[in-house]
Amino acid sequence: MDIGLLSVSINVYSTKRIADEAENLGHYIELIDHTKCSVKLGSGNPMVYYRNEDVTNAFDAIIPRIGAKVTKHGAAIVKQFEMNGIFSTARSLSITRARNKVRTLQILARKHIPIPETLFSINPDDVEEQIELLGGPPVIIKLQEGTQGNGVILAESKKSAKSIIDTLYKMDTSILIQKYIEESNGEDIRIFVVGQKIVASMKRTSAIGEFRSNVHHGGITEVIEPTAKEKHIALNATKHLGLGVAGVDLIRSKKGPLLIEVNASPGLEGIEGATGINVAREIIQFVEKNGRRKKK
Repeated sequence: MDIGLLSVSINVYSTKRIADEAENLGHYIELIDHTKCSVKLGSGNPMVYYRNEDVTNAFDAIIPRIGAKVTKHGAAIVKQFEMNGIFSTARSLSITRARNKVRTLQILARKHIPIPETLFSINPDDVEEQIELLGGPPVIIKLQEGTQGNGVILAESKKSAKSIIDTLYKMDTSILIQKYIEESNGEDIRIFVVGQKIVASMKRTSAIGEFRSNVHHGGITEVIEPTAKEKHIALNATKHLGLGVAGVDLIRSKKGPLLIEVNASPGLEGIEGATGINVAREIIQFVEKNGRRKKK
């Protein structure tokens, strides 16, 4: 099988692991830097070019690893491959939905998946009222398109929350505000889903002096077995967003598990290191089951 791996660099851990496992399983895999791809529309059939080479029908399947800064362009490239009948582990619409936290939470709340109390607004004149709608401080302030824990701020008082929110509004930055779940105690759960199957799970605990539990911010990981409800939430969230591969993040509260985020390009280093599970191979095997094989 010929596989296109959409990523900016083979030196990224997750990208290299996926490439290595594809080769180990006997497939041809090529790194395609989606930031250097172009789509030609107009006369004739639409075509995808990579460094001036036509790659429209070069692959049986693609695995998108789209960075946050180029979501729109990356999703457009994925869309064109899709329109040409190429299987993708993440649909273009799913990538853009998952990258926007508000859109993700809107979809999942409609499907009755439990989430923390969340508010988003662009009105800078009633910040204090917004905070009170969530029960007062402390609150979590998030950039709508942040990743890996970046753009996530804990505001412990109404004064600090107002200052942060005022500043972000003036910078025309899209944010959301969430109720701080104190009992989560700086811990969250990452459940890795591939093809509507849970393949690995871990708990992440924040480092001392840090409330974010992401591995990139020093979080400590350990393997866990999610509860039946946590598994149900992870599988349904992935299904409703239309993702073939996803990292689903949950926290445990007094009311039960709450979904906080779904990642369409989840990293492999933390989950493979914590669990010892070959997640990259699971992704390639998912592609094997779904990718088309070109007639040679």
